Amino acid sequence: MKRLLIGLVALNAVLLVLGIGRGGDAECRADVCVGLVFDVGGLGDKSFNDAAYEGLLRAKSELGVGIRYIEPGDGSDRESALRDLARDHDLVIGVGFIFTDDMRKLAREFPGTRFAAVDYSTEPDEVLPDNLLGLRFREHQGSFLVGAIAGLVSETGKVGFVGGMQIPLIRKFEAGYAAGVKHVCPRCEVLAAYAGTEPKAFADPAMGRELAAAQINRGADVVFHASGKTGTGVFQAVEEAGVRAIGVDADQYPDLPCCMLTSMVKRVDVAVYEAIASAVRGDFEGGVREFGIGDVGVGFVYDDNNRDRIPSPIIERVEGLAAAIARGDIEVPQR
Repeated sequence: MKRLLIGLVALNAVLLVLGIGRGGDAECRADVCVGLVFDVGGLGDKSFNDAAYEGLLRAKSELGVGIRYIEPGDGSDRESALRDLARDHDLVIGVGFIFTDDMRKLAREFPGTRFAAVDYSTEPDEVLPDNLLGLRFREHQGSFLVGAIAGLVSETGKVGFVGGMQIPLIRKFEAGYAAGVKHVCPRCEVLAAYAGTEPKAFADPAMGRELAAAQINRGADVVFHASGKTGTGVFQAVEEAGVRAIGVDADQYPDLPCCMLTSMVKRVDVAVYEAIASAVRGDFEGGVREFGIGDVGVGFVYDDNNRDRIPSPIIERVEGLAAAIARGDIEVPQR
């Protein structure tokens, strides 16, 4: 069993200056110690990072693991954060595709430490080492479902999509969403835009607001975002215009009660929890594990908060589409 000791006060002071946040157990006294490094945007994004944090807290509560987490300043210091945790933890988790290269490197450097990377980006014919687990999702499937909802409720025949960083991962959201819209509403138009080509595109609310406002001005009455903290700006534009939004990763209704139609749920919390549980059980295996509709890895929110906004016949139709995807009757495009 490995132990994490408290760092020196001077070191903590330096970390604060650099914008690096730390939290969790000051000293790990559990049989399994888990460290987690958040993606750009950190805690409070009410989306991707917060979902990972929920999985971490659940593992602490239900499995009794010790936890430690780090929020890198601008993201460039993520390797040093991972390396710091790898020295003293049984399992180290990186949240976000930008950790891929660092995880690949550190897994070889620390063969006695297990690593898990959320949204790990595999290379062609890549074989992951036994101590590295890539956690991936079929985001296009969940996005197809909320796209179908958007297409069925839109009154203007125009809907919007705002992505964060323009990369293949986020294009999966757009591709699935557009396919879902067109499946139920061939005449509908999907307006799409991205906040940038650098990781900071996931933490730019001002740009999110600008892009969403432009789509709304062109007639979009539903806007789906896959942009992390940039989505808070999307929500501002939606609220100001009185149209509808679709959240991402987690149930984002609390962030926009006035206008949230539904959210495409990506169960990052489940993926993080399952990775930790495998380390606790002792059956952790390297490789890639995908979470899709069939294993409740992705889906959409339908509860008392949005029941009056989506007619039940629409939900019945969309649930039928979900079943068809799970059976393989509908193949959702990824780009």
